[in-house]
Amino acid sequence: MKFGIAFKLGCLMALFGMLPTGLAGYYIYNSSREMLLRAAERDLLTSVQVLGRNLHASLRNISLDAAVLTNGPQVHELGDIDDPALRNAVQSNLAASFRAMLLAHPDYMQIRLISATDHGLELVRQDRDGPNIVRVEGEDLQEKAHYAYVFETLRLAPGEVRISPIVINHEQGAHSGLGKPTLHVSTPVADPSGKVFALLVINVDLDQLFSQLQSDLPKEYQVYLSNRWGDLLVHPDHRRTFGFDQGRRLFLQDEFPEVSRMLAESGPNALISRSVEQGQQDRLVAAFVRLSHSDGSEPFVVLGLGQPQSHVLAQASRAGTNIMQIALLFSALALLAAVIASRALIRPLRSMTDAVELFSRERKISDLSPREDELGVLARRFQSMKQEILTQLDDLTSSRAAFEHLARHDPLTELPNRRMCFEVLEQALLDARAKGQKMALLFVDLDHFKEMNDQYGHRFGDQVLQAVAKLLTSASDGADCVARLGGDEFVVCFNDVKDPQKIVGLLEKLHQCFQLPLFIDGHRVQIHASMGVSLFPRDGNDIGTLIQHADHAMYKAKSAGRNCYSFEMQEE
Repeated sequence: MKFGIAFKLGCLMALFGMLPTGLAGYYIYNSSREMLLRAAERDLLTSVQVLGRNLHASLRNISLDAAVLTNGPQVHELGDIDDPALRNAVQSNLAASFRAMLLAHPDYMQIRLISATDHGLELVRQDRDGPNIVRVEGEDLQEKAHYAYVFETLRLAPGEVRISPIVINHEQGAHSGLGKPTLHVSTPVADPSGKVFALLVINVDLDQLFSQLQSDLPKEYQVYLSNRWGDLLVHPDHRRTFGFDQGRRLFLQDEFPEVSRMLAESGPNALISRSVEQGQQDRLVAAFVRLSHSDGSEPFVVLGLGQPQSHVLAQASRAGTNIMQIALLFSALALLAAVIASRALIRPLRSMTDAVELFSRERKISDLSPREDELGVLARRFQSMKQEILTQLDDLTSSRAAFEHLARHDPLTELPNRRMCFEVLEQALLDARAKGQKMALLFVDLDHFKEMNDQYGHRFGDQVLQAVAKLLTSASDGADCVARLGGDEFVVCFNDVKDPQKIVGLLEKLHQCFQLPLFIDGHRVQIHASMGVSLFPRDGNDIGTLIQHADHAMYKAKSAGRNCYSFEMQEE
């Protein structure tokens, strides 16, 4: 596809129109992107710190709820009551208190009073079962002494609270809490004498707790939580959480590599990270903080908030679209100005281009409109140059034809030279081989030419060679090629030889011609020649072999006394 000067000039002017706007827009766009990302990172860091404080506050509130339940007089008196009826009444009152607490806190899944004896037998238990609160009694009460939240809590002093690591609740009969991420908040219960006889356990639904904490955050915010090793506990994709509970490990630092620094003991308490890009998925911008439990039950957890980078950069994208529209508008204006400004320049240039194309195609010189400006001077120079080129082309054509003839013909005899002879012979051999024809090659060498040349001089010898060339050409009627190989050696080629006897007739004719005297430069000279013949395919299958065979036949004629020919007539 050809582009004219108008198009190129328009593109150049459009480029100059676009370049400042594009560079400024690009700088503004990148700057706004970075500013928005930095602002989003600061907002995320502030939000996750607030979320961490809210989480601590929620855990403190849960601990206070546990303390409230354990400080009631009925709980303390339960350890000294032996009357079964009175004991059941106290347990019913406690169950009602537990039920009220579950109704007030949707994130509480279970509240239990567990005995310090009897293998940790549950004394009072209220479970959340969907929208209902269910009291578990009698034979359905279970022994829990083998769970860490029981035996580790019993080591605490009255009034201390233990917050367990986050686990998946696998306890059978846990109703709605079964299979959910759970946090156990437990505290020992003592009688009036200060002896620990039971513990109170509140099972907290971690998903529900974070849903409440996240309710005030923007909806695009995503919550992450991991333990001290980076195992995912809370993640937007629930299938990736608690991988260690399913025999696989899924780590937060695999998605956010910077988090690996926070997991070290001496790592930072807060940092910003961006997710590793996977395919065409949108990258996330996230902030993380490290939270430690005051009770020391677990060294720390990592809490994070993230949001899609595309959401952060949506405003920058809109600004980029506006900038692109402005750049395109300026480009269109510049292109229009270029088209209008270049019309006066393009017309004469197109006329000169058409004239040059006509000259190159047909060697014709066309007239151009006369102008007095620089384009008119250029047009006149074109006319002069084309005229000079025509003259030089004519001279070059003549010289080339002469050089071509000289390269393929002997300058003395005007016969084809050795190069052209071999080309003709090769082509003739190909045709004969393809058509299954015979071909004859006649080799002619003058007798005593060297002595004659030495006696009469080279000029006389040249005249002899010219006379022999004419003799061979005129006498070899029907020959397809008469050529001079060099010196006093000549070759005559006959294609499609159907009867070798005709070659014998030609040899006789040439022999008779060489018996006649030649008058050269006023001298009567007797020129004799020895001749040898080879046939294809009898004597060879290539030109070199055929010439060699004809040369041998010629030397056989010389050995036989010269002034004769040698040609074997026997068939193949």
